Amino acid sequence: MSAITLKDIRKSYAGGPQILHGVSMDIQHGEFIVIVGPSGCGKSTLLRLLAGLDPCEQGELLIDGKRANDLPPQDRDIGMIFQNYALYPHMTVLENIAFGLELRKVPKVERLKRARSVAETLQLTSYLDRKPGALSGGQRQRVAMGRAMARDCSTFLMDEPLSNLDNALRVAMRTEIKDLHRQLGATIIYVTHDQTEALSLADRVAVMKDGHLQQFDTPDMIYDQPVNRFVAGFLGSPAMNFVPSDCIDDWGGARDIDVGFRPEALSLNRSPVSGPSIAARVVLTEMTGATFIVHCESEAGRLSAVVARGEELPHEGDKIWLSLDPSQVLCFDAISGVRLDLPVVHHSQMPKTHVKETA
Repeated sequence: MSAITLKDIRKSYAGGPQILHGVSMDIQHGEFIVIVGPSGCGKSTLLRLLAGLDPCEQGELLIDGKRANDLPPQDRDIGMIFQNYALYPHMTVLENIAFGLELRKVPKVERLKRARSVAETLQLTSYLDRKPGALSGGQRQRVAMGRAMARDCSTFLMDEPLSNLDNALRVAMRTEIKDLHRQLGATIIYVTHDQTEALSLADRVAVMKDGHLQQFDTPDMIYDQPVNRFVAGFLGSPAMNFVPSDCIDDWGGARDIDVGFRPEALSLNRSPVSGPSIAARVVLTEMTGATFIVHCESEAGRLSAVVARGEELPHEGDKIWLSLDPSQVLCFDAISGVRLDLPVVHHSQMPKTHVKETA
């Protein structure tokens, strides 16, 4: 039996446009699900419906196989972790963690015991007497997680919990959340607009746009076999390049398709090459750590390629030729954006990009 099932969920507010358009998902017990999409796509609304904070008026919501459309939040066995932490500033860490249990009339000895156990799991034991104002952003986030964990729920909903943290803390907290998921074995449904979080955390990713569920699949499938151009362009950093097929020399493809290829799939050349290629001029190189991103202008528009550190790097203003292997590209219908059924190499098998001299 699935932990949560959504069947044709639709949502609109009085006097406003429809926000969710027939969203259906089947979430298994213990899965880590990430809902990702741009601002305004409906992902937080969907989370509020799951939590019972907004009514589920159209479609069917099942929790452990039972209809839950009208089930009040306190009866859903779901813990909610908000973006702004929602901690009580006048309470200590211990009191904040235990507060939900107090509302449920759990005896004081039991709730403090459970709160201390959760604090130990989250490495908060030395901060139990502090108030939120004396904590760092990462510590406050762990307290918010602890308050939900103390309820011992079967499902946790997380609404962009890391968005208020700096980049270093975000990376550290991603690891902590993933480890916590392994320890708890609970179902986690996590909302974010950050595609790196989606790919690194999820067992499966739900990609949304304008209230429509675009694709619901594993990170590998989302990355390697996106169902349409939107999913292909939204997931991946740097973003996928797209060009009309007739802008590629020696491509021989139809004019009614767009070709997409990851920056790491390109090979940079100093002179013209045989096979599919695009002439371009380097406008900017950007160091990202272990790699450089080479930004180019071409007749097809702005393109990006990835060059590993240690490889020869082109200079700004250089004319180069970007070559690509047809087996490493995706093709999309130019009108609908739907991916066409052509083979693609798994991204982990793609060769490293380098600049090479050609005769």
